[in-house]
Amino acid sequence: MRSAPTRSQTRAKVDTGLSQWGLSRPAMAVALGGLALFLGASMALAESHAEMTKGDAVIQSHGYNYYGDLAYPAGFPQMNYVNPDAPKGGTFAIDASGTFDSMNPYSRKGRPGAMSSMMYESLLDPSAPADEYGSEYCLLCESLEYDEGKTWVIFHMRKDAKFSDGTPVTAHDVVFSHELLLEQGLPSYARAVSQRITGAEALDDYTVKFTFATDIPRRSLIDQAGGVSVWSKKWFEETGARLDEPRMETSPGSGPYMLDSYDINRRITYKRNPDYWGKDLPINKGRHNYDEIRVEYFSDETAAFEAFKAGEYTFREETNSKQWATGYNFPAVDKGYVKLESIPDGNPPTNVGFVFNLGREVLKDKRVREALALGYNFEWTNESLQFGLFEQRNSFFQGTVQEATGVPEGKEREILESLGDLVPAEVLSEPVRMAHTSSPTRVLDRKNLRRAMSLLDEAGWSVGGDGMRRNDAGQTLDIVIPINSSGSPTLESMVQTYVQNLQQMGVNAQMQKVDPSQYTLRQRERDYDVIFAGYRTFVGAGTGLFQLYGSENADVSLFNPAGVASPLIDALIQTALEAEETETETAALTALDRVLRHEFFMVPAYFKADNWLAYFNMYDHPEDMPPFAVGQMDFWWADAEKEEALKAAGALR
Repeated sequence: MRSAPTRSQTRAKVDTGLSQWGLSRPAMAVALGGLALFLGASMALAESHAEMTKGDAVIQSHGYNYYGDLAYPAGFPQMNYVNPDAPKGGTFAIDASGTFDSMNPYSRKGRPGAMSSMMYESLLDPSAPADEYGSEYCLLCESLEYDEGKTWVIFHMRKDAKFSDGTPVTAHDVVFSHELLLEQGLPSYARAVSQRITGAEALDDYTVKFTFATDIPRRSLIDQAGGVSVWSKKWFEETGARLDEPRMETSPGSGPYMLDSYDINRRITYKRNPDYWGKDLPINKGRHNYDEIRVEYFSDETAAFEAFKAGEYTFREETNSKQWATGYNFPAVDKGYVKLESIPDGNPPTNVGFVFNLGREVLKDKRVREALALGYNFEWTNESLQFGLFEQRNSFFQGTVQEATGVPEGKEREILESLGDLVPAEVLSEPVRMAHTSSPTRVLDRKNLRRAMSLLDEAGWSVGGDGMRRNDAGQTLDIVIPINSSGSPTLESMVQTYVQNLQQMGVNAQMQKVDPSQYTLRQRERDYDVIFAGYRTFVGAGTGLFQLYGSENADVSLFNPAGVASPLIDALIQTALEAEETETETAALTALDRVLRHEFFMVPAYFKADNWLAYFNMYDHPEDMPPFAVGQMDFWWADAEKEEALKAAGALR
């Protein structure tokens, strides 16, 4: 196993020279309508300025970074962390729990198949590099140019790019895809993008121009335009298919993998396109190394783990702490067939926790939310259910230079004071909110219980003779927390314990197990009181912050499960976007962290510093891993001899 640095070492590695990070780009962003939330990067990487020219205030480049700094120069041979001689071949197989009824990941209905967006590419590559934040390099384009004021961008496309049906990828397909998302994509996406991108035009077959609104910040404009998945206009027009409808038929993609086959609710197989147009590009060297990527579906996490032990799939990224601590003692591990590895995660932790639906009338009272939060015992949960492997999360910017501490000072205080009456007095005078502490030895912390009871009394929820809390109208305090029936048993135990503590307060609380399709629907329709969910990691200024926390889209945004809406939050996001130097941007984001925690729409849960990986000993990865991605489906590779040996030993099915 690789020697993992401490959390503080990892943070220092990430923070040094990268004080302005970008947003991690999970595949879900693509799967939910192509939303690309991209941010600024370090200004320390000045060497690439020589690779750009600024004639007549026009910048020409092979990639994009908001500050203009790219770590990789024009003509780079490959990404620094890949193995350019990695062998091609083999199979990579993972698991998925639940069901799927569509291979269209952009539909507003249905449950899409895993990785069904992987076939489509964009002008700029959102998944590389994994060693540089906030920068993207040309993929479908070969170069781009934009004015210094970032009011427009022109992408010059590669003329050899082709869809899997052999037809060329053109500027007309780019414009069509952009307009299709506005017409049939997520409403929150269409609303936000249409106000920012004012025009998309094919100047010729291989040149596309986007123009931007002039009265908005310049953040996340060029990278937004360059990050849209590109679909075949010809296919959509000939078939009449819609982007917002579930369907099993897929449009041709331009990516390295194509859909090969599927068996609904059992298996999806993607195979390498032998005619992939971009296989020799420098940005793709040492990447996309498997011949086949397969997804095996199981009814729940328990069945999936048993299948891994039996060799039905080959790679597992473990998130269940109990399983990681105690479950990997089966024969395949003892014989060396399965390898266990912890790889440090250089990204800030995901902002997960119990999210309050602020649309519910009872939860609009912060005293009620604070009381309910006190029912969650992180310390006991971590020790008793999670084997002490997690840390308590406090901040939306945990472990970064933007994490708020103490009372506001310096530039952060100046920004808050400049917003006048929008800022509550206690935000300026009191230390930033921290997660409450609980007894690790008692599931129900008596001190927290007394505080919660007092808060509920103050909020008008009195205890009756039957022990239930009711308001003046005689209504009980009802809280329902739905969970996915195919999810982790450990998460189920955690939620059930939380519910039991709420019941001790007199709350009519219950956990509801629902099937995966219903759970997805309830998430989309915000049909819950409290849900265990999260907000994407965000540690730099980008307009994606408005999708997460902004008021305008709070009623429809799938990325804002609480529906939080605050003029103060809006103002701080705007301040960060308009910042002209890193000091102001950092201070504005620190203030944003402070205010998000003050609004208290989530009970922060846990995080872990490493990626826990279990895989059959047939894969290899670069010795020096990049900090911001594990890359198991990107730049790892399969060893054919090891794979055959495992099959001969009966370890793989």
